[in-house]
Amino acid sequence: MSNPEGSNARFTSQAATAEDLLKEQTVGLVNLSDFRKRRAEALELKEREGSTGDSGAGTPRDGASTPQPLIKKKKKRKIAAKGKLSFGDDEDDVDGGGDSAAVSTANASSRGTTPADSSAVNSESEVRIPRKKLNANANVGMKPRVMTKAALAREAEQAETARKEFIAMRKVVKATEIVIPFVFYDGTNVPGGRCRVKKGDHIWLFLDKARKVGAELGVGGDKSRRDWARVSVDDLMLVRDQVILPHHYEFYHFLFNKVVGFNGPIFSYSAEPTKASPDAAELEASEAPDFNPLDRRDKTRDKAAQIPDVDLEGHDDDPTVTKVVDRRWYERNKHIYPASVWTEYNPEQDLSKTQRKDTEGNAFFFS
Repeated sequence: MSNPEGSNARFTSQAATAEDLLKEQTVGLVNLSDFRKRRAEALELKEREGSTGDSGAGTPRDGASTPQPLIKKKKKRKIAAKGKLSFGDDEDDVDGGGDSAAVSTANASSRGTTPADSSAVNSESEVRIPRKKLNANANVGMKPRVMTKAALAREAEQAETARKEFIAMRKVVKATEIVIPFVFYDGTNVPGGRCRVKKGDHIWLFLDKARKVGAELGVGGDKSRRDWARVSVDDLMLVRDQVILPHHYEFYHFLFNKVVGFNGPIFSYSAEPTKASPDAAELEASEAPDFNPLDRRDKTRDKAAQIPDVDLEGHDDDPTVTKVVDRRWYERNKHIYPASVWTEYNPEQDLSKTQRKDTEGNAFFFS
C-alpha cells in the first residue's frame, strides 16, 4: 500500500473497453441518433470479442485487426456561384444546396470533426424549404405603361391643352353677370335693392355699387338710404348668411371652392358657364394687344344689357341674407345678437362643423 499508483496499474485492464471505443468514435457528434448508433456498434464489437476469447480484454484471434467504424463518403454537390441572383423555376433548388454543404463543412472543421461526420449530421437534420416562383400579381388591375419620350411629350401636350381650356372657361365664368338682392342693416333691415355684378368681381366692388344704389333710392326723400352713400367702402361690411366676407375676395372664389357657411353654401351660383355667359371668342378679342376699344362696339356689354335681371342668377334670392353693414356700428354692437354670432370668413375653417358661441363662450342653440 506504499505505492498506490503501482498497485492500481497492476489491476487496470490494458485492452480497450466499449466505453473507450465509444469515446473515440463519438467525438464531434451532435445528434442523439448518431450517438446511439455508435454505441450499439461498440457494444456489438465487444460482444464478438468476448465470444472468441477467454477474457473481455484479449485481442482478436488469427491476427484480425480491430474493425473500424464505417465512414460514409461525402456526396459531391454542385456549389452555386456566389453573388448571382436567380429567378428561375423550382428546379434550381437542387443546385442551391451547395452553399449549405460548404457552410456545414466549415462548421464541422471549426468543431474538430471530419467532413463526413458533419455531412451525416446535416443530412438528417436538414429541412428543405421549397422556393416560390416569382410571378406577377394578377389581382392588380393597373398595368405600368412604357413612358417613352413620345408618351411623355403627348401627356405634357394633353395637360397643357387641359390647362388652356380651363383658363378660357374660367374667364368666361368670371365675366358672367349675376344679381344680388341686399338690405342695409343698422339694427333693422332697410331695403336696399339689387346690384348687378360679375362673378369675377371683388367684394369691395359690390359694396361700392350697393352704396350708390342706396343713394339713388334715397333721392326721393328716404334719408335712411341716402346716408349710406356718405359711408366709404372701407367702412362697409358684407355679411352673407352670418359670415363676414373680406373685401379682397372674389365671388368666383366662393363658387369654385364651394364654400359652405352655417346653413349651406354661401353662394349657390354655378361655377360653370351659363346662358348669361359671354362668348369666349369675344373675350379673347378684347384682350388682344392690338385691340382698340374706341374703334368697335362693346358686343359683350351689348349682350349683357340684352339679358334682363330676371334671367340672371340670384334674382330671386332673399334680400335679408345679404346685409350691407357699417363697420362702426358693428364695433359698437358686436356683443348684441345678431352681430354676436357673425363670424369672419376663414378659408381654413369649416363653418358647417363649428359650434357657434358668443363673446363670453356661451354656446348658441338654434332650432
